[in-house]
Amino acid sequence: MEEAILVGLDLGNDDTFEESMSELANLASACDVTVLHIMTQKRDEPNIKYYVGEGKVREIKDAATALDANLVIFNDELSPSHIRNLEQALDVKVIDRTVLILDIFAKRAKTKEAMLQVELAQAKYFLPRIVGAYKYLSRQKSGTGSKGPGEQQLELDRRLLRDRISKLKKELDQIVKVRRTQRVKRKKNDIFTVALTGYTNAGKSSLMNAIIDTTSTHNDHYAFNKNMLFATLETKTRKIQLNNNRTFLLTDTVGFIDRLPHHLVEAFKSTLEEIAEASLILHVIDVSNPNHEKQIHTVEEVLKEIGVMNIPIIYVYNKTDLLEDIPVTSRNHSVYVSALNNYHVPRLLGMIDDQLYQTMVKTNMLIPFTDGEVYSELKDSSNILSTKYTDSGIDIQVELNEEHYNRYKKYIK
Repeated sequence: MEEAILVGLDLGNDDTFEESMSELANLASACDVTVLHIMTQKRDEPNIKYYVGEGKVREIKDAATALDANLVIFNDELSPSHIRNLEQALDVKVIDRTVLILDIFAKRAKTKEAMLQVELAQAKYFLPRIVGAYKYLSRQKSGTGSKGPGEQQLELDRRLLRDRISKLKKELDQIVKVRRTQRVKRKKNDIFTVALTGYTNAGKSSLMNAIIDTTSTHNDHYAFNKNMLFATLETKTRKIQLNNNRTFLLTDTVGFIDRLPHHLVEAFKSTLEEIAEASLILHVIDVSNPNHEKQIHTVEEVLKEIGVMNIPIIYVYNKTDLLEDIPVTSRNHSVYVSALNNYHVPRLLGMIDDQLYQTMVKTNMLIPFTDGEVYSELKDSSNILSTKYTDSGIDIQVELNEEHYNRYKKYIK
């Protein structure tokens, strides 16, 4: 068990600095690290050599010695030189918030795709940080073209890491191709997709389970949920059938967090494309968190980064069971729910239904038996309300989207 001291630098430009430090403690806990002490410092700008001031470095060293800490975690992403200088001064292992998040992702990854994505993010993060790792090894100065063992090892590690990054990218590209083929097939079959997104631990997986409970009697396809940061990383997709027989695919994706490492966003882009390609987004919000507005902004910034544009969004304020009074929001297309006790989940489903199927046209069609493939296609991709077999063909009442309406206009009675 690692025992750590947490360190934060308050530059006076973050109103939620204290909350950020609490979040760092939760991240440490999620990584099975015991937090012994939290230390902060106020400065106008980071120290060039140590990030925090030299006096604070001495305080951290004294605290680490007194508490027998074997790890120091900083709340910001440190430069390679900062980490190197701090480890020399403190004589303990030093990591930053980014490494902590990467480690949590590595522990949580279960599928091949998630493991590849996390390893790629780790490799990209550590590539510039192996520079200088062998600074204190002997280096041969004389001789044309000769290099000391330190330089040789450094270049070897760099090359191995670059080769590994290249291999990981190729493996992920193959998975991306399969995922994109699946999305193309869904679009061709006019299958609506709804993506769950939101800050980590906002209750996305719990909401997915509540929707499954409300719309189905089957409970063997539940998503894993637990009250912890980044409880699940895998993208899970379930087919949801509403009471009116309309269907859609519901996808749960990885949660976001403040200062989510850029390498993670890059590595998980193939997964996050599920959001960018969705018909509708459910932005799940932990309304019981006092800083939920800042969390909303954080999620929206990541959505912009992955290219989410012009996709309808329903804001789902979750965990109302933890509130005494339900507040009022000025956001359009919002609903307050509790995934835990199913409060307003049916109302949310009604909003999803209205949003997805608002352009549907209910009509009667007569399809000749010779064109049975048209009926088969509509049966697979549309909501057929009634079917009668007559001497002239198959008489159906059906809800059509705009594409199907124009394509099969000649069959409309």
